[in-house]
Amino acid sequence: MQHPTNSKIGLFDAVLLVSGSMIGSGIFLVTSEMTLLLGNVWYILFAWVLAGVITLLAALNFGELASMMPNAGGQFNFVTRIYGKRMGFVYGWSVFTVIQTGVIAAVAMAFSTHFWLLIDYVTILFNSGKGYVYESHLHPIGKPLLAIGSVALLTYINSRGIQESKKVQRFFTLAKIIALAALIVGGLYIGFGGSLNGAQNFWSSNTNNGFQAQQWSSISSGISDSSSSSSWVDISGSVLILAFAAAMVGSLFSSDAWQGITFMSHEIDKPEKTIPKALLWGTLLVTIIYCLANVAYFTLLPWKEIAMVSEGRVGVAAMGKLLGGVFLPQVIMAILIMISTFGCNNGLILAGSRLYQAMAEKGLFFQKAAVLNSRNIPSNALWMQAFWASVLCLSGSYGQLLSYCTFASLLFYIITVAGVLKLRLKEPNADRPYKVWLYPVSTIAYLVLAGFVAIGILISQFDIAIKGIAIVALGWPIYYLFKRDK
Repeated sequence: MQHPTNSKIGLFDAVLLVSGSMIGSGIFLVTSEMTLLLGNVWYILFAWVLAGVITLLAALNFGELASMMPNAGGQFNFVTRIYGKRMGFVYGWSVFTVIQTGVIAAVAMAFSTHFWLLIDYVTILFNSGKGYVYESHLHPIGKPLLAIGSVALLTYINSRGIQESKKVQRFFTLAKIIALAALIVGGLYIGFGGSLNGAQNFWSSNTNNGFQAQQWSSISSGISDSSSSSSWVDISGSVLILAFAAAMVGSLFSSDAWQGITFMSHEIDKPEKTIPKALLWGTLLVTIIYCLANVAYFTLLPWKEIAMVSEGRVGVAAMGKLLGGVFLPQVIMAILIMISTFGCNNGLILAGSRLYQAMAEKGLFFQKAAVLNSRNIPSNALWMQAFWASVLCLSGSYGQLLSYCTFASLLFYIITVAGVLKLRLKEPNADRPYKVWLYPVSTIAYLVLAGFVAIGILISQFDIAIKGIAIVALGWPIYYLFKRDK
């Protein structure tokens, strides 16, 4: 049974799915780590702009591929058609084992962390005279259990039908965009001379060192304790280039997950037209929000304070400047991050299951993943995904796995976009309802920019990159097991 047209996802909801899947917790946290690496506002903002440009260029090229192959599976279908079933399986294997489920686990754990922090903050607000230690009341198993509970709840909602998924995505995406807009407007208001709760404008002092970059000398060990013997050191030349490439990991990771909409093309209304538009407008919207949010951060806070903020919570620190006080801003920001991560995971869970469904239909995944429930939803694939994401939550390994596979994920983007060039040569007369703008300039520009970042990551974080490639390479022998079983 096919979905009736009115049950499918239109352009508005498709844009919200793209943008909502991209905006998680990264925008509130990673600027601190980037500042430790670069110590210069202009380079940090450029890293966010460049991440946005790279994402937009990739989205435009994916739009052409999605218009050619408007069926379930998205990037899996693209890679399979361009490079063959084996490479398609290796990509799908990576998505299931780490890329999609690892992100779901990480986002769910961020949701859980901020839930328990919210409990702490509220307790402090109502017991201001009492000393309170964060999470001292919580058993360590509480975090992963709540994370798993959130994944199970969203999986259940998504198994109920596409209409339920749309409603959740619409509410949570609009809520976090509005909240981020409020933070941005507040920062810009202070930047243009406004006055609010004594907040100061640090933009001029943050940018008065021109383009001289600095790096916290213990950044390579992951320590940012200001009481240590570490200090800020000037960097330039090749060291600066490698530091910039490493900083790009944070901005690119925060801008990821936009391609999920291509996994569910068969549930999009007029996918050959809607998906390219949704990819363009969704990624453009998030890029603008991210860049303006960082302008707000560097307006409201000194850059050295951003680098050393507790646990990288730049969003909390910036909100504190706007609202004044200590714990009320943290309560508000904890709620915002919970909204952001919950909505982000809804989009990830919705999209990921469709890829496994497509793999199963081609005999490259467990066959039950292709079975649809009475509401025409691949509920088995949803629960398989939820199970593995839950295992990663309990193992605590999702963070390491994600750092390993961020590089591999970027490589898959590169080879997929390169496939646009290959298909133009191999299948020049194929039906292309949408063609990427400024071809081949836009395609080659992406390959050059993304290639620069990939080479920088490979040099600056060689061990992590190689381990990521090794995890992906495990898919090659497993491919033959599925092929033999079939």
